[in-house]
Amino acid sequence: MTTLSAAPTLPAPDPRDPEDRLARFFDPGSLRPLAARDTSGVMAARGTVEGSPAIAFCTDATVMGGAMGLDGCRHVVDAIDTALRERVPVVGIWHSGGARLAEGVTALHAVGEVFAAMVRASGRIPQISVVLGPAAGGAAYGPALTDIVIMGPAGRVFVTGPDVVRSVTGEDVDQEKLGGPDTHGRRSGVVHVVTDTEPAALATARRAVDLFAAQGTFAGVEGETDEDLGALLPEQRQRAYDVKPLIGAVLDEPGLELHPRWAPNVVTVLGRLAGRTVGVIANNPLRLGGCLDSASAEKAARFVRMCDAFGVPLVVLVDVPGYLPGVGQEWDGVVRRGAKLLHAFAEAVVPRVTLVTRKSYGGAYIAMNSRSLGATAVFAWPGAEVAVMGAKAAVGILHRKKLAAVPPAERDALHAELAAEHERIAGGVDRAIEIGVVDEVVEPAQTRRRLIGALADARPGRGAHGNIPL
Repeated sequence: MTTLSAAPTLPAPDPRDPEDRLARFFDPGSLRPLAARDTSGVMAARGTVEGSPAIAFCTDATVMGGAMGLDGCRHVVDAIDTALRERVPVVGIWHSGGARLAEGVTALHAVGEVFAAMVRASGRIPQISVVLGPAAGGAAYGPALTDIVIMGPAGRVFVTGPDVVRSVTGEDVDQEKLGGPDTHGRRSGVVHVVTDTEPAALATARRAVDLFAAQGTFAGVEGETDEDLGALLPEQRQRAYDVKPLIGAVLDEPGLELHPRWAPNVVTVLGRLAGRTVGVIANNPLRLGGCLDSASAEKAARFVRMCDAFGVPLVVLVDVPGYLPGVGQEWDGVVRRGAKLLHAFAEAVVPRVTLVTRKSYGGAYIAMNSRSLGATAVFAWPGAEVAVMGAKAAVGILHRKKLAAVPPAERDALHAELAAEHERIAGGVDRAIEIGVVDEVVEPAQTRRRLIGALADARPGRGAHGNIPL
């Protein structure tokens, strides 16, 4: 009697294999390598994402830890240049120790050519990075030069590793603390989206590609329902609230939020409005009262410039009491970094509509896509305030001698009377409409209709500039 031996157990595929990672990124069956598989440490391919063509490259962590030499860098440059010629998005999947030590300055020069290719493509085609493992040394700056950086749980980005840091500075730190998801998603702002799993990171990259590659057109307002978006705000005007439900109600479906944990007092989201890809920027009163500060101004400025570079219209939801005051802010460069947001909006040519929900005060009023910076349209909800500062605060400065002269028991009543008078003269939305810096008051239930109509009627535009990582 012949005994049949069991079939040999095949080894499980290496999860770091670049072909496997690329196959999981592209639509099933669409992957086509740009060059034959080799030992260069990089594989590049073309394929489709939700039916739209795209190019992607992946460092090969199974060969020298994904370190990049002359041949591997040529694959990356070829991938970027191919995407640029074909005007399609390019995605980099990173798991690399940086330049190959054995190749010395040859590898350094080759990595520099990768950076130069990324800058050539900046603002012309969307560049998206997915960091699934360590991206060290030269490989750290590859993702940083791109438009959106997504990091999986094992992702690490740092210029010098823990051993070098320890030997030079004496600081004892591990890879995760030095350059992991929390560090770059919350503290540095290097990473736009952090995910819990590698598949989620690839799925997020696919979503970003789809939003850029298939931007669509505005479907019109015929099927719009009149949802009272004002009900999403608290009845007490002084109470803080989370603006994210309002953003979700404005968009067709939940969008892709960028930098959710970095500078959270401003929210930046890519999504669809009436079927068209749009970018949403909103003050979030739940964080720092919705004030602008140095980090949030920089975050918003980069988002504006990215959307402008790729022709993505903007919706700006404003509820801002001003810039955050303090010595720390001044020392942190709030003037220089706040100027980036002014420059970004004033430079932008995409359609961009502003909605003031409760208030817009001071320099932050100008910075949040005001009429003076070229807004396509500016709307306001009933009762919204547009002023240098709140009426009560302004009266406290303008009439402090008069207030000090009355008995304490009468001071509050006089303060309220003077504030009401000041609002009639200098504040409130009526004065803003009178001088033309607000177009009209829009009922909350009509918000989506008016946003869609204003953006659909506007002349399309696309900025002729790169997307420097501000």
